[in-house]
Amino acid sequence: MQDGIRAAVQDGADSRQHGILAAAGIAALTRAGAIRPDTPYAPDQIQPASLDLRLGARVFRVRTSFLPGTRTVSACIEAFALHEMDLRHGAVLETGCVYIAELQEHLALPGDLAASANPKSSTGRIDVFTRVITDRGAAFDQVEAGYHGPLYAEISPRTFPVKVRTGSRLSQIRFRRGEPRLTDADLAALHAASPLVDAPNPTFQGGIGVSIDLAGFSGLIGYRARRHTGLVDVDAPGTHRAADFWEPLHADPSRALILDPGQFYILASKEAVQVPPDFAAEMVPFDPLVGEFRVHYAGFFDPGFGFAAAGGAGARAVLEVRSRDVPFLLEDGQIVGRLVYERMAERPATLYGAGAGSNYQAQGLKLSKHFV
Repeated sequence: MQDGIRAAVQDGADSRQHGILAAAGIAALTRAGAIRPDTPYAPDQIQPASLDLRLGARVFRVRTSFLPGTRTVSACIEAFALHEMDLRHGAVLETGCVYIAELQEHLALPGDLAASANPKSSTGRIDVFTRVITDRGAAFDQVEAGYHGPLYAEISPRTFPVKVRTGSRLSQIRFRRGEPRLTDADLAALHAASPLVDAPNPTFQGGIGVSIDLAGFSGLIGYRARRHTGLVDVDAPGTHRAADFWEPLHADPSRALILDPGQFYILASKEAVQVPPDFAAEMVPFDPLVGEFRVHYAGFFDPGFGFAAAGGAGARAVLEVRSRDVPFLLEDGQIVGRLVYERMAERPATLYGAGAGSNYQAQGLKLSKHFV
């Protein structure tokens, strides 16, 4: 099968030096000084195709979100900060507030290497909106090729107050060389060689279509977050009672769900997704042409996600969904997002779900690791 996957994208072998860096490449970057952590990495901090980013010693509550533009982030913090908190002994971040946290990882990238960031899966599933910012950055979660400087995280808990501390990991970063994204034609060829989703007639348009499952998983279609709950400690998995934070949503004959504005939902894709070992995937932001809602804050899918050889045999994409300003009707099978795939620069030595500290391999409808 793997020979067929490699042949599916005709020019893949000619551009193997380009692509998403695997764990070995991230480790090599660190040894070369292109990534400069304040303290040594945690044992599981380097993932198959990304690096977890750790909060530093300080976080600032600010009165507004911002992009630095021509300024440094520290200059913006000085202009907009309301107060500073020490994270070394932990701090509670309240809902509805915006915070800027120093990160422990600094970059000195070569001129041919860029990066992008996303919330970690567990961060998105507790509705913590977080984006990485660079000095003089013109876009969130984007690090220009050749960037030298510190990294910061904008953090805004939307539903649950959260407790964080120095070393907490809310975001992850991927490093890429060249333009490794597959075209729709490449994606269709790859799917023909090794099915990426189990849909009978998938669509390929700016990625592969992912639809919503409202038929239900043993009668359950998802969860709606409760309001006015206790706090979630982001570093305490398996210690929060799900019923205190979530209201289960049950299937009904209509196979439909009206999203309430401002409410947060955990739903799942109808398709089981697979990411072959030589590729990484990402859920792209929602398209306003298909509805005023946002799907999947945490967009990275590592090599091996849902892949049978890595213990997956297909895994649903769990979707973090929030309607915007108006109620919106979702119906079973409606396309709500698209997965784009990118080539890896090399195959990771360890795949997602195969000893990589993976919490969501072979998942169906699943809350974050914090809840039991």
